[in-house]
Amino acid sequence: MALKNIRGYAAHDAKGKMVPYHFDRRALRANDVEIEILYCGVCHSDLHTARNDWGNTMYPVVPGHEIVGRVLSVGSAVTKFKPGEHVGVGCMVDSCQHCAACEQGLEQFCQHFVATYNSVDLHDHAPTYGGYSENIVVSDQFVLKIPAGLDLKATAPLLCAGITTWSPLRHWKVGPGSRVAVVGLGGLGHMALKLAKGLGAEVTLFTRSPGKEADARRLGADQVVLSTDSAQMAAVSGGFDLIIDTVPYIHDINPYIPTLAISGTLVLVGYLGNLDPFLNSAPLVMGRKSVAGSLIGGIAETQEMLDFCAAHGIASDVEMVEIQNINAVYERLLKSDVKYRFVIDMASLKA
Repeated sequence: MALKNIRGYAAHDAKGKMVPYHFDRRALRANDVEIEILYCGVCHSDLHTARNDWGNTMYPVVPGHEIVGRVLSVGSAVTKFKPGEHVGVGCMVDSCQHCAACEQGLEQFCQHFVATYNSVDLHDHAPTYGGYSENIVVSDQFVLKIPAGLDLKATAPLLCAGITTWSPLRHWKVGPGSRVAVVGLGGLGHMALKLAKGLGAEVTLFTRSPGKEADARRLGADQVVLSTDSAQMAAVSGGFDLIIDTVPYIHDINPYIPTLAISGTLVLVGYLGNLDPFLNSAPLVMGRKSVAGSLIGGIAETQEMLDFCAAHGIASDVEMVEIQNINAVYERLLKSDVKYRFVIDMASLKA
């Protein structure tokens, strides 16, 4: 029997204004988990989708893919979870499970990847609705265990901002002795600093804002470099094995390439689209340097990240908000007016 009249917030057109919305969730399948949503992080992707910035929004849309909650019930075939446990749901809720990507634990690259919201269910072809709601029903293969000791509120952004920065750190084998730089100090950047430091790397922040040094060092940076200062940039030439670029808008990445070591990589995680101006290939060729991209991580990698964070006392810096204020939160998000991630207390939905 379907779960009827679920309360949430949705955008109904490209103006992106979020308003109360009631909808149905599917009845539990044998491998499903029903989750009461306690907290939901606010990602820039939520705003982009609500306002149809990417041209693919299916209205009405209920955003939210940084979900932490409590198991309410499970399907007949579920053995990994039981009612009362704290769990998480990130950016995806299903995949085909049999393609080359899925077989490698890289469900995020499955061509049939089902996003937590603004996507279509593989089985009943119904739209998916996200975490700005009181509950969610998800296949147990896409539910994550929240380890004991993690602050639930501060864990929610790990399910997007955390895994988005953890995945490249792991793929490029960052560890003690690695030299890592992070471009931009926002929701993604602050997690990249914490996670790289936790892995034992020497960590540098590239920023255009001199006032961010104290906070960057608090978050794990060993060094802060003003990217607008040619002398400071020259001083770190050839210095980094990996640069994680978290900037969410069009920007010039050419100044960062000379700061890569031989065979170093700059990986883009913050911006989707064309970069301007054109990339100068000369320093890439002359140093066997690379520019790469990375998405989120697979389910196993996300669980690994959560377990690592619990073991090392790492979580997001969050500002708690109520769902009724989500439109004002979006306006603040556009101004980068948050340190460093908004999280909705979903108890406010019942107010």
